Amino acid sequence: MAPPLSASRFLDALRAEGVTVVEVGDWRHHNRNHKGPWGPVHGVMIHHTVTRGSAATVEICREGFPALPGPLCHGVITKDGTVHLIGYGRANHAGLGDDDVLRAVIAERRLPPDNEANTDGNRHFYGFECENLGDGEDPWPEEQLDAIERVAAAVCRAHGWTERSVIGHLEWQPGKIDPRGFTMDSLRERVEERLKGD
Repeated sequence: MAPPLSASRFLDALRAEGVTVVEVGDWRHHNRNHKGPWGPVHGVMIHHTVTRGSAATVEICREGFPALPGPLCHGVITKDGTVHLIGYGRANHAGLGDDDVLRAVIAERRLPPDNEANTDGNRHFYGFECENLGDGEDPWPEEQLDAIERVAAAVCRAHGWTERSVIGHLEWQPGKIDPRGFTMDSLRERVEERLKGD
């Protein structure tokens, strides 16, 4: 049972991992905590945004939509590898997912297929939205992939987790395809190598 990092510890962990961070507005207090608890936390979830343009992407993820109010994640990773912190606490990113997947993340073992949506993921995962159209053709620059690797490793390192605590939205909720354009296994391999490099 891991309580969420404080906002300051979260920021320090990202910077210690070499992440370029931009703090957007009062991100430390921008959350959906009035809708339910945040924590215990068990992992890091990666998404793609289906948007183009860094400024617009950050704004959409921060403010959300009428049907899905922001923040839609904790950090937005733009094409240049910058991580824009937009919220901290409960965020509308994971939605309902599979309790078997959550148990596997907690146990840090291989994930089973996600075939149910019965568990509140917004409570249990840090979320990062990554600027990409998600069409399988929009490229993932190395600077962006490096930043995704670093943020995932930073959170895992701060909590003492392995790369098995990093999952994609497509591994959590049936019907989701994000992130599309790289595999989560390849990302976990990168995170594993980075965590070994202590």
